[in-house]
Amino acid sequence: MTNASTYVRADGSPARILVVDDEKALSDLLAQALRYHGWELATANNGWEALDRARDYQPDAVILDIQMPGLDGFETLARLRKAQPRLPVLFLTARDAVEDRVSGLRAGADDYVTKPFDLNEVAARVDALLRRSGMSEALVDALLQVGDLTLDENSYEVRRGGELITLTNTEFEVLRYFMENPNVVLSKSQILDRVWSYDFGGQSNVVELYVSYLRKKIDKGRAPMIHTVRGAGYILRPAQEAP
Repeated sequence: MTNASTYVRADGSPARILVVDDEKALSDLLAQALRYHGWELATANNGWEALDRARDYQPDAVILDIQMPGLDGFETLARLRKAQPRLPVLFLTARDAVEDRVSGLRAGADDYVTKPFDLNEVAARVDALLRRSGMSEALVDALLQVGDLTLDENSYEVRRGGELITLTNTEFEVLRYFMENPNVVLSKSQILDRVWSYDFGGQSNVVELYVSYLRKKIDKGRAPMIHTVRGAGYILRPAQEAP
């Protein structure tokens, strides 16, 4: 079995990340996606709420939108740093001009990502912030298993009954989401948000298409694991538990 590392607090508990954005759908999406990395997540939807939440939550890093009404990201950062001077902060900004990025870094941010962003890039940048802050690493299991189906998050190998199955990157991400939530009905909109990010402009038929691809590779010639729940979405079950 392979392992991956994640950053933990001194007591061994997962690192805590606070996501602050006035678009609730975006902050919720980021939190949902980043939990997969083994971190604890909390959200706030404006600067004042972020200050209150940070006081109780004591985050190890903050993802902070710059353009928020009321207390903007710059002022929120300044107030956060009064309480936690070394708190790592990643700015989210819709401004891509060099001077805007420089302003963000001069204001005290440790890094920045421009919108629209790739969720994997955000995770990688948060990971780097935690590493630079001196947090300890802990090994975590990187092998997902549901019945006779396994997915290795390090080697990107997928096997069923020991047989290697070749998937595209997108197929892998859809399957990983299923395997992180076995025996749970996932709606098409949830799958769209998780795999294609919040600003994806496609329709739910792209989910149907990729589920059909997975079925051909995962279920063909075997007892089915991926099931349609009419009017609700899809569910992944170990084959022996299939109705």
